Amino acid sequence: MGQTIAEKIFAAHLRDTPTPDNMVLDIDVIMCHEITTPIAIMDLVDKGMDRVFDPDKIKAVIDHVTPPKDSKTATQAKIMREWARRHKIKDFFDIGRNGVCHALFPEKGFIRPGYTVIMGDSHTCTHGAFGAFAAGVGTTDLEVGIYKGVCAFRKPKSMKIEVVGTMPEGVSAKDIILHIIKTLTVNGATDMVMEFRGPVVEGMNMAARMTLCNMSVEAGATSGLCLPDRTTAEYLWPFIRDQYESVDAAAEEFATWHSDPDAEYAKELTIDASELEPQVTWGYKPDHVKPISEMAGTGVDQVYIGSCTNGRIEDIREAASILKGRKVADTVRGILTPATPAIYSQALDEGLIKIFMDAGFCVLNPTCGACLGMSSGVLAEGEVCASTTNRNFNGRMGKGGMVHLMSPLSAAAAAITGEITDPRQFL
Repeated sequence: MGQTIAEKIFAAHLRDTPTPDNMVLDIDVIMCHEITTPIAIMDLVDKGMDRVFDPDKIKAVIDHVTPPKDSKTATQAKIMREWARRHKIKDFFDIGRNGVCHALFPEKGFIRPGYTVIMGDSHTCTHGAFGAFAAGVGTTDLEVGIYKGVCAFRKPKSMKIEVVGTMPEGVSAKDIILHIIKTLTVNGATDMVMEFRGPVVEGMNMAARMTLCNMSVEAGATSGLCLPDRTTAEYLWPFIRDQYESVDAAAEEFATWHSDPDAEYAKELTIDASELEPQVTWGYKPDHVKPISEMAGTGVDQVYIGSCTNGRIEDIREAASILKGRKVADTVRGILTPATPAIYSQALDEGLIKIFMDAGFCVLNPTCGACLGMSSGVLAEGEVCASTTNRNFNGRMGKGGMVHLMSPLSAAAAAITGEITDPRQFL
């Protein structure tokens, strides 16, 4: 019997099987940020176990509240900073060099096909876009990972999701994953790995694949995965050029991780992208999703473009294509947060930041703050935000606030009109 990509990765990293359904894996990359990691650091210190198993495999960043907004967040950053210096963790990204972790770390070339990756952050699944098994874990698992370089997981069950057809104009990866979550529900992929396949996924760039995998956790999945291919190799080429004769040679090796034709799946789903229109959430769960035509006219107070889901240069370009030469509605405040300094710089070079500012947007430094209601765009009670983020939980961006998740195109259209609007009329 053949293996799925997840099963191949597990087999290649297997350290132990304490029970038939539990597998202890060696971890290639352990990511850390200042919200969840300081708890693990201080617990290890209290236990007299202040060490890291391999400083080269630790990647750390201050990205949620940056710069700090109060003494508490400054202390969290200080704990991270001192820990990184103490253990000579060279890949630590402090203020000025930092960015949203799930955009910054791929941009630095830290993720490769076949890797195992953990972080104390639920959207670690983003990195599955590279054909890696990447999962968010709790504090105890993070501590063990930092200390021993291992993590335990259940034996993987995979769900194959084929995306076929042709992407209509104005429809993006964000719309596809919102539709998938609606179809599966928030529990539909619990304890599974979502394997994204099909011609539409194969035609996506890495930014779009990261958007797909980023939100797989919203359907309950442990991780999302795309099969690594030439697109993956081209993205990684600046970091792997010394290891392969050519991009094609790298892609050929990456293909060894592909699921076998006779691999077995716990569940299969086929989505025809040709039939989709832009999607938007309406309630307080990520599976509360409707076509945008059914939500048109819903007023918004704030538009937020950024996050680990849609803060990359491709997302900024899409939104700018609608905003160019137009103004934000008088009733709306628009916020743009490029996900990394490199993305910010590139957006400056391409004239995109000027388009946003001319339209009336506030442009902020890279941060996760607004996404979870910590800083840089918190909602007041009763306010409504059209957002390119990944969660619309009650109070997610501020107590009593409502979040409507959508694509950068749809968010830009809402900024102009002051209400949820089909972006295709502006294309």
